[in-house]
Amino acid sequence: METAIQTAPVSFTEGAITEIKRLMNEPSFDTTQVLRVGVKGGGCSGMTYVLGFDAKQENDAEYEVEGLPFIMNKSHELYLFGMNIDWQDGLNSRGFTFKNPNASSTCGCGTSFAV
Repeated sequence: METAIQTAPVSFTEGAITEIKRLMNEPSFDTTQVLRVGVKGGGCSGMTYVLGFDAKQENDAEYEVEGLPFIMNKSHELYLFGMNIDWQDGLNSRGFTFKNPNASSTCGCGTSFAV
């Protein structure tokens, strides 16, 4: 079965792409998995962002941004369309951040949101 790579509903900063590729080049990286971007219920605002490595599932769409392949459940695009994922490596904060234009509110830590 052939799969088409579609136009990505989310974008990544250069820093995020560099960090994700660094993680993928670790010796312990499981090459059978791919980057997953998504949402799940929970968190103090109602929905929590998902960013991690996982196996492709039946309802996933495949995307690629600047040579970085990732998957997303097709139903999550509604919540994440236009979102930008960044990597912060500062003294006060370190980790991935999410700028989601669809979020009507977010929690203080920035990992959960409401629509």
